[in-house]
Amino acid sequence: MATIFTRIINREVPAHIVAEDENHIAFLDINPLATGHTLVAAKQEVDDLFALESDALQALMAFTQKVAATLKQEISCRRVIMHVAGFEVPHAHIHLIPVHTAPKLQLTEVPPSAAEVLSLEQIGEKLRSAMP
Repeated sequence: MATIFTRIINREVPAHIVAEDENHIAFLDINPLATGHTLVAAKQEVDDLFALESDALQALMAFTQKVAATLKQEISCRRVIMHVAGFEVPHAHIHLIPVHTAPKLQLTEVPPSAAEVLSLEQIGEKLRSAMP
């Protein structure tokens, strides 16, 4: 079954589209966290942003950068922050949220206990040794 974003792309569901090209679409979030809160999505229906091919991910980021620049200019905000969660809709997308001050992020996951956390040195070494 097509995601809600695919249905927007196919014009089966209405949306306030602010930008679009052959491979990407940007539209206003219907439950905005701030004025101008915009969703930028790949038209290719992929569940995880990082599952996109490298070229497709780079193109999505370039499109997102253009949308963010327009948001910053037209909404007159200090910054446009980017948020990628990836669980609310199973379709690769990015939230762009105009802000005037640093937001207080509230992560919903319970942090692990100190005993469960590897040291920064161990994590760093593990990631460095695994990088291609």
